[in-house]
Amino acid sequence: ILMPNSVAMLALALWPIVMVTMFARWRLQSALIWSILAGYMFLPEPPAGFDLPLLPPVDKHNIPAILAFVFILYRFGLRGPLLPESKLARILVFAFVLSPILTTATNLNPVAYGNVWLPGMDAKNALAIVVQQFLMLLPFLLARQFLAEGGDQMDLVRAFAIAGLIYSIPMLVEIRLSPQLHRWVYGFHQHDFFQTMRFGGWRPMVFMYHGIWVAFFTLTALVCAVAMWRSTTGAASGRWLAAVVYLAAILILAKSLGAILYALLMLPLLLMLTSRMLLRTAVVLALLATSYPLLKGAGLVPETQMLELAAQIDPDRAGSLQFRFDQETDLMDRANEKPLFGWGSYARNQFFDPRTAELVSITDGRWIIIIGVYGWVGFLAEFGLLMLPLLMLWRLTNRPEGQQIAATAAPLCLLLAINLVDLLPNSTITPITWLISGALLGHAERIMALQKPTVRMPNRIGWRPVM
Repeated sequence: ILMPNSVAMLALALWPIVMVTMFARWRLQSALIWSILAGYMFLPEPPAGFDLPLLPPVDKHNIPAILAFVFILYRFGLRGPLLPESKLARILVFAFVLSPILTTATNLNPVAYGNVWLPGMDAKNALAIVVQQFLMLLPFLLARQFLAEGGDQMDLVRAFAIAGLIYSIPMLVEIRLSPQLHRWVYGFHQHDFFQTMRFGGWRPMVFMYHGIWVAFFTLTALVCAVAMWRSTTGAASGRWLAAVVYLAAILILAKSLGAILYALLMLPLLLMLTSRMLLRTAVVLALLATSYPLLKGAGLVPETQMLELAAQIDPDRAGSLQFRFDQETDLMDRANEKPLFGWGSYARNQFFDPRTAELVSITDGRWIIIIGVYGWVGFLAEFGLLMLPLLMLWRLTNRPEGQQIAATAAPLCLLLAINLVDLLPNSTITPITWLISGALLGHAERIMALQKPTVRMPNRIGWRPVM
């Protein structure tokens, strides 16, 4: 039973004090990174939150961003427009935030499945969703403006690597004792406990939504540790190499096959490719992920071959993958009944048993959730905002200004691309995803705004292949 205790609510209520301390003592950039990062790592998962009238729930996923925006506005002020400079990025931001109004307008009538009755949407739903979309985008907008310099990209990479090392301690506790920390501290399990058992052991959840989220966070830390190792020399390089080996072991112990496969793909690329090649690889991966719904609809996804490969690894995984493919097909058929703006809230995009009123469809992938709820407009807005920084930086590599791209931007681009790929089977979009995307977009815009190609970005460190 999801029932937050008083400690959970107290942690959320006291988080402003933690953030005031950060912004008072640290550089703005460091405070912004760590306030959002630490909130995501340690605050309780929903339903712990504050349910305000006419507004979406305020919880761990938006409280740090809201407070960061207020503190920055009060103490420092904005350095320019909050919206991106890129016209295409602005269009995507407006579509992301405002298209739910049209979703509401096209879903005013209720939907019935036999004995199941799902209400229509109204103006209150439209207002709540618009606010929810804006709050989700706040880390992106803040990072675009305040984490755009080359040194900021380095700070972001260093913070993710250190955060992974910190988080490995409670992860090891749960690997040994079972995932109990969230229940011990906040009073409830944030997800089905049965799914924490994998390969004869425990898959840690700590204070995140699911073990898959923890594993992807560990993957992020591992990639950033590799980037730090590649970007340092001397004793510092040796320490980061030890961190790489340690985080790789932690990732294996996290027992998430997807994250391990991503690591097997990414680590050789980070070792063998130059920054330019990493950017190109990231763009290819992002384009493949974004085009997956079209390929799925056209029957071009090699499902049979993927199932055969999965069966060689684990027959149970193959069965799960087959079930996922079948669900995606059914949900795509449902989404195509309202292709532009989707079905809206109240699980109207899903299927129910008309006799028992039980939900019979399962939406795991972020892409099918967004297309079903907000339609193709919502999908293109969200995935477009995540992919646009990669395209902008890739275009810069063919210009003289491309020399100003920070070395650590390349592994961040690869991470963002892999996150887009992971949004096909999962819904691992987090404030960290938006923070990376916003920082990369701001970095690209800052370089494009340079008048002279000879101007150097601060803290740029060369990146050459090891092998």
